[in-house]
Amino acid sequence: MAKLRTVLSGFAAVAALCASPAWAGSRIKDIVDFENVRPNQLIGYGLVVGLAGTGDRMRNSPFTEESMQAMLERMGVNIRQAQMKTQNVAAVSITATMPAFSRAGSAIDVTVAALGDATSLQGGTLIATSLRALDGNTYAVAQGQVAVSGFKAQGAAANISRGVATSARIAGGAIVEREVPYALRSASTLKLALRNPDFTTAQRVADAINRNFPGTAQMLDPATVQLTPRPGAPGGVVDLVTQVENLPVEVDQPARVVVNEASGTVVMNADVRVSPVAIAQGGLTISVAENPVASQPAPLSGGTTQVLPRTQINVDDGGGKSLAMLEGASLKSLVGGLNALGVSPRDLITILQALRTAGALQAEIEVQ
Repeated sequence: MAKLRTVLSGFAAVAALCASPAWAGSRIKDIVDFENVRPNQLIGYGLVVGLAGTGDRMRNSPFTEESMQAMLERMGVNIRQAQMKTQNVAAVSITATMPAFSRAGSAIDVTVAALGDATSLQGGTLIATSLRALDGNTYAVAQGQVAVSGFKAQGAAANISRGVATSARIAGGAIVEREVPYALRSASTLKLALRNPDFTTAQRVADAINRNFPGTAQMLDPATVQLTPRPGAPGGVVDLVTQVENLPVEVDQPARVVVNEASGTVVMNADVRVSPVAIAQGGLTISVAENPVASQPAPLSGGTTQVLPRTQINVDDGGGKSLAMLEGASLKSLVGGLNALGVSPRDLITILQALRTAGALQAEIEVQ
């Protein structure tokens, strides 16, 4: 309970900090994405070799055997009639994210994950594999020693594991071979996409840009602001972006309560408001304990020992709970009132949902 009160008090402290007039706002570059300036997802299929008996079993992973045969044939080795029984090879999927404007020869990180029944990729080496995008074109080639953060060890009667030993990374393991064409400098306009769409924030972004560069920004919708450089401006869109991306903007957001029922986590922003409302919180707890006892017969009575059931039932109807009145309309008042009730995380979720149903909570509740 003390932990919950600390967390709720922390909500109030965060709310007070966000409401402070000294807050300078966020930079435009931190709240928007620029049109077509985005990473590209790549995927590939390959083989990791050099495993110490922790690779795929050929009988259970026929695709691994076929991949090995195809690889060896490309190297001039014909083993189509041979029966392979090695467990030093694993079939893997390779994924990578190619950053925007990556140039040929740039190195990017890759993630490797086992596809078959390999138990660990520790100590393996990825054979050269092409990475493709959804358009079917090859954009990078990956190869290198895999780095596994997890491990697994076992003996005859016990085993231990930490992390995931069938997933690994290769830092700088892929070399970009093909660039994604996009001529930003030749663009006449550029759209800024807000990561959290909001009418007020979008208008503030446009206003902040127009104050410094009149007539260059226009709000199209809650999620989009369009930049248009002035005619004859040197550098065009590229120079305009470099000058506006660091402008501060005060971000507005709707009142929202995010609830994760699985973990019992509740997050509220500083704009949450509560109408005057009274809350009574209590719970019914029933505990049943079985304590059987042995009944011994009298000496020479010819009887047998009997086990007699003994059941103890305790009922707690939450009689110690009281009624709390939330007078104010701020997040601080909500936190203070819930602290007075001494609610648990599960009770807090139920109370917030009940407040929303009663119309006393002026906020959107998002349940994850």
